[in-house]
Amino acid sequence: MSNRPVFVVSDRTGITAEMMSHSLLTQFPNVKFDVTTLPFVDTDDKVSEVIKQINDAGEHTGVRPLIFLTFVDDAHRARLLDCGGVSFDLFGTFLDPLEQELDHKSSHSIGVSHGIVDPVKYTNRIGAVNYAVHCDDGLNVRDYPSADVILVGVSRAGKTPVSLYLAMQFGVHCANYPLTDHDLERSNLPPALEDYRDRLFGLTIRPERLQQIRQERRNSSRYASIQQCRYELSQAEQLYLRYRIPSADTTSLSIEEIATGIIQKLRLKRDIY
Repeated sequence: MSNRPVFVVSDRTGITAEMMSHSLLTQFPNVKFDVTTLPFVDTDDKVSEVIKQINDAGEHTGVRPLIFLTFVDDAHRARLLDCGGVSFDLFGTFLDPLEQELDHKSSHSIGVSHGIVDPVKYTNRIGAVNYAVHCDDGLNVRDYPSADVILVGVSRAGKTPVSLYLAMQFGVHCANYPLTDHDLERSNLPPALEDYRDRLFGLTIRPERLQQIRQERRNSSRYASIQQCRYELSQAEQLYLRYRIPSADTTSLSIEEIATGIIQKLRLKRDIY
């Protein structure tokens, strides 16, 4: 049987629809989905093209495609709701009850949640991204006074992607510092981190997963051996315990889950744009 076709359709970026549909579809791990995202469907012609694509997919697979919509244009939304798939109107589901409860009509403005609504917050977010890049992998430790959080961990434990996600999603100024063999042999906190103990957060990972990641980079090296991975992780975890550094095991967590855990444990301010 073919994968179930899924269409995420929006008259703007489709980011909201992608996030919501992904959260819903992951609740069905035994079903295989073929997801197509179609953003900026904002004209009659584009709507017609999308409807044809959806109907063709239904005929080809023999099952009705699932359609996740975030449309503020009522006419375009109505046409898509009437095509040959099973439609889930993510905006209409919530906006109509909200309008009734608040006794106000929504703005029906497309792209507001992902636009530059607050220029100050937008500028702060760009600054946070620049900071994460500037202070990646132990660079520019002199700028640590500006950090909201400093991630520590052995090489390939996931520090960089989490740093960038915290910056892009929440405007958090996040540096990250790699624990090297020299740091781990000393069994003491690296001097560059001494003054920032209350901003540290440790990342760890299972040795087998770390070995797998490292082998993709340097196969058959000491760096990627299971013995080295176990040694480094054991030393790093002991360091976290000794200095009471909060930590998280990244093995089975998504970047979103890791970032949210960091914000919660360190009580960081999260800017929503």
